[in-house]
Amino acid sequence: MKSRQITVGDQAWTVRVDGPSSRHNVLLLPDADDPADVFDKVCARLHESDLQTVVVESVEGLEPAGVHAILDELELPYVNVAGRGAGAALAWRVCAGRFGRFMSLVVADHGHPAVPGADGTIPDPACPPLELPVTMMVTKGLPRSTADASGRFVYGEFRVVPLEVDNIATEAGHELATEIVLRTSLW
Repeated sequence: MKSRQITVGDQAWTVRVDGPSSRHNVLLLPDADDPADVFDKVCARLHESDLQTVVVESVEGLEPAGVHAILDELELPYVNVAGRGAGAALAWRVCAGRFGRFMSLVVADHGHPAVPGADGTIPDPACPPLELPVTMMVTKGLPRSTADASGRFVYGEFRVVPLEVDNIATEAGHELATEIVLRTSLW
């Protein structure tokens, strides 16, 4: 994949862009401890489906405004978003609010920020609902009840896909790619 440095404010982000030049783009946001190549196999499958991929190598310290700035720098007006763990937490916040720049969301290992976590705390009670189609992939690290409660914050079509894996990107990359492709198709 082609790496590119994009500076947002006083911080530089490494972004990997690859796949066919297309009007269909997918932004992938990894978990906090994921290696830079965690989504490589997923991206290869997405490229076969005529999707261009944009992978932020690390989401540590990245905020929604930074994601918008990265997409502006790449001249991508519309994207589909997928994330896992910390990347999913960021993806929920990035896509929250009215329908606009983001076409769909596929998340794993994190519920909507206004839903209580396993310890009962609510990460962001002010996080607004989403107005786009969302697929939540429930793994061993996310209780089904969190997924069900997250559905209340989605004002678009909402699906839950349960999988008995720990890491969706490495153990079930083909399922993740399939769910992303389904969300990017307008049928």
